[in-house]
Amino acid sequence: MSDGYYYTSKKSDDICPDVCGQQDSPTTLSMPRLRCMLRGSDLKALIFLVVFLPMFIVGAYLHGQKITYFLRPLWQSPPKPFIEITHYYHENVPMEDICKLHGWGIREYPRRVFDAVLFSNEVDMLKIRWKELYPYITQFVLLESNSTFTGLPKLHNFALNRDQFKFIEPRLAYGNIAGRDKKGENPFFEEAYQRVALDQLLTLSGIEDDDLLIMSDVDEIPSTHTINLLRWCDDIPHVLHLHLKNYLYSFEFQIKHRSWRASVHRYQSGKTRYAHYRQSEYILADAGWHCSFCFRHISDFIFKMKAYSHSDRVRFSHYLNPTRIQDIICKGADLYDMLPEEYTFKDIIGNMGPIPHSYSAIDLPSYLFENPDKYKYLLPGNCKRENG
Repeated sequence: MSDGYYYTSKKSDDICPDVCGQQDSPTTLSMPRLRCMLRGSDLKALIFLVVFLPMFIVGAYLHGQKITYFLRPLWQSPPKPFIEITHYYHENVPMEDICKLHGWGIREYPRRVFDAVLFSNEVDMLKIRWKELYPYITQFVLLESNSTFTGLPKLHNFALNRDQFKFIEPRLAYGNIAGRDKKGENPFFEEAYQRVALDQLLTLSGIEDDDLLIMSDVDEIPSTHTINLLRWCDDIPHVLHLHLKNYLYSFEFQIKHRSWRASVHRYQSGKTRYAHYRQSEYILADAGWHCSFCFRHISDFIFKMKAYSHSDRVRFSHYLNPTRIQDIICKGADLYDMLPEEYTFKDIIGNMGPIPHSYSAIDLPSYLFENPDKYKYLLPGNCKRENG
């Protein structure tokens, strides 16, 4: 304090008083004048807006889906667990004893069984499925459309390959319908429309009350002994989901969590509706296989990625690059670069990364082993796919 003035050692910005009052040319913008113009603004906020905000927007655009899936435990609770029924089977044990182990009685004669599917382009998987189920199916029911769930035009692929399925021709109920040609609509509306049409085809095929109806996608394959068990045993649940071993790309990559959407119904006229969601509390353990995206050709991967109900997962065009797809198949990674669909942080973190390779080919559909050269690409150690 000296002569009534207060002294501080802090530097003062004396540029603005000297510069702001100057009458420079409107076209002249010197650094001191710029500093003057910015006086009073929050420089940190400005840097955030100019640098970090665009980075955040780009990051959210590129990885927003991952962030959402990682935070899933915060906004979605896990579904109610199924009541799991232990599955007993041995080829040398009489069916009456097997039914009794499940707590069920034995019928005087087996139920009729109808296998109904919506078909797109999974020719190989359909043949493996029907060869597996052939001994116990009364009627094979198949419906196909000239468009995908997303409204893309497609061929009647079953009709084009029908010669491969002569072995089931006497027991085949086949139908085709025209798609509604509503591009941009939620794909699940088209899917629901085709499932209603499949209900109508089932009625025409002659299904009756208490017949067994298998509701599952082509690549969800119940085992032969599972269907034989359910057609012979009495007092089984009216709707029973099937726990299937879950595979991706081939039987080399087994996913930890099993598939549950496939189901078997004791048909009830006017009540049973073909669907692909949870319809019962009961599920039968170890009842078959689900081999998702198990295609021979790279072009079939690309087609399905664009065609099925979750086509919104193709967020970037490079996801459809054939070289990228082939690399991902051999790694056992995710085609959509997504995090695991889990309900706890522990499960999300524990299941991140590629699926471990499996070198076991035990207990797979028998037709694979009867034709190993034809279906080599589905067996462990054969990840390379054909072009075209």
